[in-house]
Amino acid sequence: MIIRKVTDKEFKKYGQVLKNYDCFELIEKMKETPLPSDVIYEPSVKDLEVLKIAEELRVREFGELPIQIGYCNGNNHVLNAVEYHRSSEINVAVTDLILLIGYQQDIEEDFTYNTSKIEAFFVPAGTAIEVYATTLHYAPCNANDDGFKCVVVLPKDTNLTLENKIEKIGEDALLFAKNKWLIGHKDSTLGDQGAFIGLIGENISIK
Repeated sequence: MIIRKVTDKEFKKYGQVLKNYDCFELIEKMKETPLPSDVIYEPSVKDLEVLKIAEELRVREFGELPIQIGYCNGNNHVLNAVEYHRSSEINVAVTDLILLIGYQQDIEEDFTYNTSKIEAFFVPAGTAIEVYATTLHYAPCNANDDGFKCVVVLPKDTNLTLENKIEKIGEDALLFAKNKWLIGHKDSTLGDQGAFIGLIGENISIK
C-alpha cells in the first residue's frame, strides 16, 4: 500500500495541517498516558483540557463551541472500521503514526463502503491536523514497532454512549455513539457490539 504524507497534495480533500500552534506542553503531558499492546481511547481527559492550547483550539478551530480533548494510544495495524462525525476532528501526533482514511461521498446507497478506496497517510510526531467531517477514519496505525500516541479533539460529548434508542434504518443504522457514525468490517469484533457491518473487501493491514 502506498503511504503518502499529510503534506502531500492528496491529503487536501481529507484535511489540512494546522500551523501556528505550540503543541509542546500538550505532547509533554501525553507522555504520562498509557501505551497498551492493544488500543485505548479516552474521549475527555481533564489534564489535557486545562492546558493553554485547549482554549486556543476551542476558539480558533471550533468557533468557541465546547470541546473535549482526549487520546487514542496503542498498537494497531488494521483498518477494522471507518467512522465519521458531523464535525471536524483535530489530531495531534505525539508519535509518528499512520492514518487509514477515505471519503464519505464514496459510501454506497446501501451504506456499504469498499475498502479498496482507503488511502494511507503518514503523520510525523509533533504534527497537528484537521480531519474534515467528510473524512472516514478510525484508530491510527503504528508507524513504528513501539506503538502510537495521538491526541483527539472533538466537540464535547462526541463518542459517548447514546441516550436514545434509534431504529436501525438507513443512515441511522450507522449511528453508534454520540456524533459517531460507524461502518465495521466482518473480521473485526464490532458486530458483536451492535455496529453496522458494511465494509466490503479486505480488512486493510499496513504490516
